[in-house]
Amino acid sequence: MSDGHRLSADFWKFWTGQTISNLGSSFTQWAIPLIVYQLTHSAVNLGVAMAATFLPYLLFGLVIGAWMDRVDRKRAMIALDSLNTIVILSIPLVATYGHLTVWWIYAVTFVQSTVFIAFSAGEFAAVPSLVGKDDLVTANGRIQATFSAAQVAGPLLAGLLVSLMPIQWVMAFDAGSFAISAVSLALIRSSFNLVEEDKPKEVKSIFHDVAEGLRYVIGHPVLRNISAMMALINFVNATTYAQLVLFAKTRLDASTREVGVLFAAGSAGVVVTGLLAGRLRKRFSFTALAMTSLMIMGAITVVFAGMRWFWIAVPLWAASSGLGILFNINTGSLRQAIVPNHLLSRILTIAGVLAWSAIPAGALVGGWVIKATGNVALVYGVIGAIIICIAAFFRAFTALGDAQRYVDERKAEEERLQAETAAA
Repeated sequence: MSDGHRLSADFWKFWTGQTISNLGSSFTQWAIPLIVYQLTHSAVNLGVAMAATFLPYLLFGLVIGAWMDRVDRKRAMIALDSLNTIVILSIPLVATYGHLTVWWIYAVTFVQSTVFIAFSAGEFAAVPSLVGKDDLVTANGRIQATFSAAQVAGPLLAGLLVSLMPIQWVMAFDAGSFAISAVSLALIRSSFNLVEEDKPKEVKSIFHDVAEGLRYVIGHPVLRNISAMMALINFVNATTYAQLVLFAKTRLDASTREVGVLFAAGSAGVVVTGLLAGRLRKRFSFTALAMTSLMIMGAITVVFAGMRWFWIAVPLWAASSGLGILFNINTGSLRQAIVPNHLLSRILTIAGVLAWSAIPAGALVGGWVIKATGNVALVYGVIGAIIICIAAFFRAFTALGDAQRYVDERKAEEERLQAETAAA
C-alpha cells in the first residue's frame, strides 16, 4: 500500500497550489450571491447569477474536455490561472475605482465558469502524469479531502474578513490564490500529457466522439433515465441554492457572517455523507439508497422551508446538501459499473452536461416565481414536494427501479469476454 510520503515532489507542488486555489475559490462562491443581493435585493438577479455560472457547461462543456486532450495541458492551465487572476480581481477594482453593476458580476461569473471547466478537465488528466498508478487513489484522496475542507473553511473565514474589509475585496484573496496556483504549476517539471508509445490512434473529430457517446446514453435505459431524472431534479432544485442568501436574509434574519455559517454547513454535510457513501452502498442497493436519499432530501427541504430559527435551519441544510451528494455519488458509481471503459470519460462528461444544462433555466424560473409570489418559503416547500414526486416516479415506472439487473448483466458480459480471451 502506498502512502502520501511516497508521492512525488511534483505532485506536492501541484497539490499545494490547488489547495490554496480551492480555498480562494470558496471565498468567491460565498461572496458572489451576497454582492448580487446587496446590489439588487432581487430573487431574479440571484437566479441570473446562478444561470451565468452553469450556462458555460451547456454551451461549451462537451467540447472543452476534448480540446484539453489536444493541447499542452500545463501551459494551458497556467494561462487559465493567469486569466482567472485578472478576471476575479476586476470586481474589487471596479467596485473601488469605478461603478460595479450586476451585469459586470454576470460577465465575470460566466468567464470564470468557462475557465473552470477547462482547468478541471486538465487537472483530472494531469494527476496520472504526476504519480504512479498505485498512488492514484492516494493522490486523488488528498485532492478531494482538501477541496471538501476548503468548502467548509472558506465561507467561515470569508465571513470573518468582511468585518475588516468590504466584501468585494474578500475576492482579492481568490485572485491571489490563482496567481499562486499558476506559479506552482510553472515549478512542476513533469509534462501533463502522457504519451503512449507505439500505439497509433485513428484520428477522429471531437464531434464524432461526442455523437458516439450521446448515442450510447440515449440508447441505454438506465443511463437515459438517470440523465432525465437528474435534469429534472437540477431544474427544480437549482432555486434552493441560487436563493439561499435571500432565504437566509428574509426568513432566518441571518447576518452576513451567519450566511457564511450556512454555506459551510452545507459543505460539511457533503463531507460527512461523502465519507459514509461507500459503507452505505455495501448495505443497500442503488435503488434503495439513491432514491430514498433523494426523497428524504425533499422532505427535509419542506421542513427547511417553514423554518424561522437559524440554528435549527443550519443542520437541516447540512443534511439536505449531504443527501443530495449521496445521490450524485451513487448515480456516478452506477454509470461506472455499467459503461464500458473505453466510453467512460465521454459518458461521464455527457451525463454532466445533460444534468447541469437544466440548472440555468431552473434558477431563472425559480427567481421569477419568487418575485411573482413574494414568498420564498412557499417556493422552497413546493420544490421539496416535487423532488419527492420525481424520485418516486422514476423508482416505480422506469428502469432505475431495477438498476442492479443492468449492473449484473454488465458484469456477466465482462466475465464472458475475459473467458473468451483466456481461451484464445
